[in-house]
Amino acid sequence: MGPHVITVDIHWRNVNGEWPPNSPDLNPFDYAIWSILMEKACQKPHPNVESLKRTLKKTWKEITLADLVKIVDNLPKRLQACIDANGGHFE
Repeated sequence: MGPHVITVDIHWRNVNGEWPPNSPDLNPFDYAIWSILMEKACQKPHPNVESLKRTLKKTWKEITLADLVKIVDNLPKRLQACIDANGGHFE
């Protein structure tokens, strides 16, 4: 990467604003769905990638609408916790 690329990147940022923060605690896929998938998929070792893929697909299909509603309903509480922490770390 040469100096011209860096100058362009800095110019773009100055014109368009800062990059949005990475907030996995506010992304339902990060704070809930991946946890469900990993918990079930990692219960036992897999002999190969295909076995892992099968388990992940099976687990994905087992996530119910009720599970998703509960996850989404929890989002306002998480947003408020983020606000209360001034955008910092929260549990």
